[in-house]
Amino acid sequence: MTIARRLRFAVATSAAALILAGPAVTTATAADGPALYNSAQSNFSNGNEAAGLGDLRQLLDDTPDDGQALALQAIWSDYAGDLVTREAALNRLGAIDGGMAQGTRNLLGAVTAAVGTLPNPLPALVGPQTGIAVLGYGLLPDGSLRPELVDRLTAAWLQAIAAPASPIVVTGGNPQNGVPEAVAMAGWLIGHGIPANRVLVEDRAGSTVQNALFSTRMLRDAGATSTVVVTSPNHIRRAVADFMVAGLPVVGAMTSTDQLVSQLPPPNRAAQRGIYLDATRTFLLPTSR
Repeated sequence: MTIARRLRFAVATSAAALILAGPAVTTATAADGPALYNSAQSNFSNGNEAAGLGDLRQLLDDTPDDGQALALQAIWSDYAGDLVTREAALNRLGAIDGGMAQGTRNLLGAVTAAVGTLPNPLPALVGPQTGIAVLGYGLLPDGSLRPELVDRLTAAWLQAIAAPASPIVVTGGNPQNGVPEAVAMAGWLIGHGIPANRVLVEDRAGSTVQNALFSTRMLRDAGATSTVVVTSPNHIRRAVADFMVAGLPVVGAMTSTDQLVSQLPPPNRAAQRGIYLDATRTFLLPTSR
């Protein structure tokens, strides 16, 4: 066999081997982006932040300017305690979208503040530019108030008396027997002497995230520049984070007294994950795309 024929044979053999073996390294492509993003969000929801962060690393290897992915990487790296990756992601995001980077930093500050919040049954002394946001709780099938919601409203009544010029928003949809939570809540407060013109009814929200987003708009329209959040002790930290991420400073966190003592210790990891999850949704990072 001549040298030329030997070279042609070797090249052909090598090419055939590469075809059979397939590519040596598999990398993400732009088409993989939505699948990796969705997988990351699913992993975060299911408590597997390591897998979710792995999904984001693959996504960002191929699309390094994906702002939503960088924001999620910063947020969940913070949860995981990986401050180096958090800061790297925030710096990269800042070069791409300064507003989103600042919003992500604000979100992390809100989570920190919420984790440190203590349930407090005493009303805050605030002026008329601070609103009061009272979060709903599912009604009974006949549209009447559950005892836990009555406890929240009792706390809200005390806060309203302590801040007589503050606008009040009652928030909650999920109607029972044709009655949304907020309508029933407004009726209770007005029936207990709160002037009707102080009570704003937000009757669309179906989650804490929506409570925060919808109530924030109503309170701002009413002239409020901050708010006192009123809910149950086991719900206050998540609510505080969501209202802060929605853009309304929280200057008081008042709760009912039910299960107060059991909620004084800092939230465990599972509870903190819930705060992070809610915060990302209030920040309007899509759960899938």
